[in-house]
Amino acid sequence: MNAAHDFYENTYAKFWIEHGILYFEYKPNTTVTLTVARKVVTDRIRFQNEIAYPVLCDIRGIIESDKAGRDYLAQTGSVLTKAVAILSNQGISQTMSSFYLKVNKPIVPTSYFNDKQSALAFLEYYK
Repeated sequence: MNAAHDFYENTYAKFWIEHGILYFEYKPNTTVTLTVARKVVTDRIRFQNEIAYPVLCDIRGIIESDKAGRDYLAQTGSVLTKAVAILSNQGISQTMSSFYLKVNKPIVPTSYFNDKQSALAFLEYYK
Protein backbone atom coordinates (compact mmCIF):
# COMPACT_ATOMS: atom_id res chain seq x y z
CA MET A 1 0.00 0.00 0.00
CA ASN A 2 1.67 3.24 -1.10
CA ALA A 3 1.17 6.46 -3.04
CA ALA A 4 1.87 4.64 -6.30
CA HIS A 5 -1.62 3.18 -5.93
CA ASP A 6 -4.41 5.48 -7.03
CA PHE A 7 -6.96 4.24 -4.51
CA TYR A 8 -7.22 2.39 -1.19
CA GLU A 9 -10.24 1.14 0.70
CA ASN A 10 -10.78 -0.53 4.06
CA THR A 11 -13.90 -1.44 6.05
CA TYR A 12 -14.54 2.16 7.15
CA ALA A 13 -13.18 4.52 4.52
CA LYS A 14 -11.68 4.97 1.08
CA PHE A 15 -8.96 7.35 0.01
CA TRP A 16 -7.11 8.49 -3.05
CA ILE A 17 -4.70 11.23 -4.16
CA GLU A 18 -5.68 13.59 -6.94
CA HIS A 19 -4.00 16.86 -8.03
CA GLY A 20 -1.85 17.00 -4.89
CA ILE A 21 -4.76 16.51 -2.47
CA LEU A 22 -5.56 13.39 -0.47
CA TYR A 23 -9.28 12.62 -0.59
CA PHE A 24 -10.54 10.71 2.43
CA GLU A 25 -14.16 9.55 2.52
CA TYR A 26 -15.87 7.68 5.35
CA LYS A 27 -18.24 4.96 4.19
CA PRO A 28 -21.98 5.31 4.90
CA ASN A 29 -23.20 4.48 8.42
CA THR A 30 -19.74 4.56 10.02
CA THR A 31 -19.41 4.89 13.79
CA VAL A 32 -16.01 6.30 14.74
CA THR A 33 -14.63 4.53 17.80
CA LEU A 34 -11.00 4.40 18.93
CA THR A 35 -10.56 1.13 16.98
CA VAL A 36 -11.97 2.67 13.79
CA ALA A 37 -9.91 5.85 14.21
CA ARG A 38 -6.69 3.87 14.65
CA LYS A 39 -7.40 1.71 11.59
CA VAL A 40 -8.19 4.59 9.22
CA VAL A 41 -5.22 6.69 10.38
CA THR A 42 -2.78 3.76 10.13
CA ASP A 43 -3.99 2.86 6.64
CA ARG A 44 -3.95 6.50 5.50
CA ILE A 45 -0.37 7.03 6.69
CA ARG A 46 0.81 3.84 4.94
CA PHE A 47 -1.01 4.86 1.77
CA GLN A 48 0.70 8.27 1.77
CA ASN A 49 4.15 6.66 1.85
CA GLU A 50 5.64 9.31 4.19
CA ILE A 51 4.45 12.26 2.05
CA ALA A 52 2.34 15.00 3.69
CA TYR A 53 -0.74 16.23 1.83
CA PRO A 54 -3.59 18.65 2.32
CA VAL A 55 -6.61 16.46 3.06
CA LEU A 56 -10.24 16.69 2.03
CA CYS A 57 -12.03 14.60 4.67
CA ASP A 58 -15.61 13.73 3.75
CA ILE A 59 -17.39 12.79 6.99
CA ARG A 60 -20.92 12.64 5.59
CA GLY A 61 -20.93 8.85 6.11
CA ILE A 62 -20.33 9.12 9.86
CA ILE A 63 -23.45 8.57 11.95
CA GLU A 64 -21.81 8.63 15.38
CA SER A 65 -18.44 9.00 17.13
CA ASP A 66 -17.15 8.49 20.63
CA LYS A 67 -14.80 10.71 22.61
CA ALA A 68 -11.82 8.33 22.37
CA GLY A 69 -12.14 8.16 18.57
CA ARG A 70 -12.46 11.95 18.23
CA ASP A 71 -9.48 12.53 20.53
CA TYR A 72 -7.33 10.12 18.55
CA LEU A 73 -8.27 11.77 15.25
CA ALA A 74 -7.57 15.24 16.65
CA GLN A 75 -4.07 14.29 17.79
CA THR A 76 -2.67 11.37 15.79
CA GLY A 77 -5.06 11.87 12.88
CA SER A 78 -3.14 14.96 11.80
CA VAL A 79 0.12 13.08 11.13
CA LEU A 80 1.33 13.74 7.55
CA THR A 81 -1.35 16.34 6.88
CA LYS A 82 -0.65 19.93 5.86
CA ALA A 83 -4.26 21.06 6.37
CA VAL A 84 -7.67 19.41 6.64
CA ALA A 85 -10.94 20.48 5.04
CA ILE A 86 -13.83 18.59 6.61
CA LEU A 87 -16.70 18.13 4.19
CA SER A 88 -20.00 17.68 6.01
CA ASN A 89 -23.66 18.15 5.36
CA GLN A 90 -26.18 20.10 7.37
CA GLY A 91 -27.29 18.47 10.59
CA ILE A 92 -25.48 15.81 12.58
CA SER A 93 -22.13 15.78 10.75
CA GLN A 94 -21.93 19.58 10.83
CA THR A 95 -22.68 19.57 14.56
CA MET A 96 -19.99 16.91 15.08
CA SER A 97 -17.50 18.91 13.00
CA SER A 98 -18.13 22.10 14.92
CA PHE A 99 -17.82 20.28 18.23
CA TYR A 100 -14.64 18.54 17.07
CA LEU A 101 -12.97 21.82 16.08
CA LYS A 102 -13.90 23.59 19.32
CA VAL A 103 -13.15 20.80 21.78
CA ASN A 104 -10.37 18.76 20.18
CA LYS A 105 -8.41 21.65 18.61
CA PRO A 106 -6.59 19.88 15.75
CA ILE A 107 -2.89 20.74 15.38
CA VAL A 108 -3.00 21.61 11.64
CA PRO A 109 -5.20 24.23 9.92
CA THR A 110 -8.65 22.65 9.88
CA SER A 111 -12.00 23.98 8.77
CA TYR A 112 -15.35 22.51 7.80
CA PHE A 113 -17.40 23.08 4.70
CA ASN A 114 -20.79 22.15 3.28
CA ASP A 115 -19.63 22.16 -0.33
CA LYS A 116 -16.68 20.49 -2.02
CA GLN A 117 -15.57 23.51 -4.08
CA SER A 118 -15.09 25.70 -0.99
CA ALA A 119 -13.21 22.89 0.74
CA LEU A 120 -10.87 22.48 -2.24
CA ALA A 121 -10.31 26.24 -2.44
CA PHE A 122 -9.24 26.21 1.24
CA LEU A 123 -6.75 23.38 0.55
CA GLU A 124 -5.17 25.00 -2.53
CA TYR A 125 -3.08 27.26 -0.29
CA TYR A 126 -1.48 24.23 1.37
CA LYS A 127 -0.47 22.26 -1.77
